Amino acid sequence: MDDTHTVDAPVAQLAAPQRKRRQVVEAAARLFMAQGYGATSMDAVAREAGVSKATVYAYFPGKDALFAAIVGEACEREAQGRPSCPSTGGADLAATLVSLGEGYLSFLFREEVLAIQRVVMAEGPRFPELGRAFYESGPRRMVLWLTGWFGTLQREGRLREGDPELAAEQFLSLLRSTAFLRRMLRLPPAADAGEIAGIVAAAVDTFLRAWGTARVR
Repeated sequence: MDDTHTVDAPVAQLAAPQRKRRQVVEAAARLFMAQGYGATSMDAVAREAGVSKATVYAYFPGKDALFAAIVGEACEREAQGRPSCPSTGGADLAATLVSLGEGYLSFLFREEVLAIQRVVMAEGPRFPELGRAFYESGPRRMVLWLTGWFGTLQREGRLREGDPELAAEQFLSLLRSTAFLRRMLRLPPAADAGEIAGIVAAAVDTFLRAWGTARVR
C-alpha cells in the first residue's frame, strides 16, 4: 500500500472532528499495511495519528471497527465510479455489465486494495473479527448491492427468475480469474487493460448465457 491513504478531501480542509477522524483512519491504514493487524495497537495508532488514545476510541471502539472503516471507505470511493444501473428495458444491459465489471476488476487490482486483502488472508485465521470486518464492509456490501439491482432486472424480465443473490455471487466469481490470484501473490505478468477487458467480456457472456433472457440476447 502507498504511504498515504487515498482520501476524498485534503485533511487540512476538513472540519476539526472530521480531520481528527481522517488522521486516525490514515494512520491505522499505514500501520496495518506496514506491520500487520495483530502487531498494531490502538496506542500505536494514536501516536501515529498525533492524537490521544481517547480520541481514537471516541471514533472507533476497537481495531476491527477501524479496519472496517478503511475497507468501507475504499469501497465507497469505488462505488462513486460505478455506472448507473439501468432500471428500464431501454438500456444496454451487456454494456453496463461490462463497464461495471471493468471498474470492479480495476478496483480489485489496486495496490491499496490488494494490500488490505493480503492482511486479511494472512491474519484472519488468528483474528476472526478482522475477517468479519472485511467481509461485511467490502465483499458483502457489493453482493447486496448487485442483489438489489439483479432483483429489479428480474422483475422487469431482463434476467431469468432465480435467486438474485446467487446471480450476484456468480457474476463476481466469474470476474475473479487467475489474474487476480497472480496479483495477490505478486506473480508476473500484471494484468493490463487488455487482459481485464478480455476477462470481463468472457464473464459477461457466460453470465448472460446463464441468467439472460431473450430481451438481452
